[in-house]
Amino acid sequence: MSDRRPDPPRPAVGSRSDPVFEATVSDGVCRLLRPGTRFLSTGFEGGRRVADAAYNVTVPEGFDARDLRAYVAGRLDRAGFDGSVGPDAAPALLTGVDQTHARIARRGPVAVLATAGLSNPAALPVERVGGDTIDPHPDESDGFARTTAGDQHHAGTVNLVAGTTRSLADGALANLLTVVAEAKAATLLALTGFPGTTSDAVVVADDPDGELATFSGSATPVGRATRVCVRDAIAASLRSRYGDESGELTGSEASTGTEDGIPTAVADAEHGVVTDGRATVTSIPEADGDRPL
Repeated sequence: MSDRRPDPPRPAVGSRSDPVFEATVSDGVCRLLRPGTRFLSTGFEGGRRVADAAYNVTVPEGFDARDLRAYVAGRLDRAGFDGSVGPDAAPALLTGVDQTHARIARRGPVAVLATAGLSNPAALPVERVGGDTIDPHPDESDGFARTTAGDQHHAGTVNLVAGTTRSLADGALANLLTVVAEAKAATLLALTGFPGTTSDAVVVADDPDGELATFSGSATPVGRATRVCVRDAIAASLRSRYGDESGELTGSEASTGTEDGIPTAVADAEHGVVTDGRATVTSIPEADGDRPL
């Protein structure tokens, strides 16, 4: 390990007046600090826990570490951040996207951090009610799923950390994951034609001491603010990473997951998957007499 001391942590973009997290970036690690926060993570060693921070960690190209907890602990130490990660400590997400492309969106009691990369898109063709197939990237499927190294870490991944100053009921905190995922898919479909990547992850968070919010659905104040923040944070991160000088998103006919543009098809991406299998769908029979289903 190098003896060079890291540069002092610097504020992340958009964090100066952030009411939810104190966000700083150091040596490729973004820390979202709020002591005593309740987190629910879909990342490695995910689940529920109370911790003082969450981390979004940029990994190098070719990253293949197997002991992720030890790797992240080393990165936090190198970045000058105190704390540990794990099921009883802070949640951490991994990404191939540089933290210079991290963006935080805020609205009302909600803030959302996004880093967005599309080197490993995951496409899902959908059949319309009338029978036509909605597929923004046709001629790419060859069986149940076309995939290339879909379980590895890439220079892609859409990571989201959504937090609120409200205290959410247990079900509302879990439901916030669905609100974030729905808004992510809608935003990415509109901007890129893909609903996500093969390695996306979400962390949601609330303040146990905040004002109680029993629900977090799309029609609630927390849900509405979360949807707006997810959309705007993802769009800003994509523009930072893939935008031209005017900020317009650019596509690439032969993207390799670098800064040359968003892949226009899974076949043009460094990694990716098209899921085109068919499930067996049946109706549910009613119970026959006294016999339970």
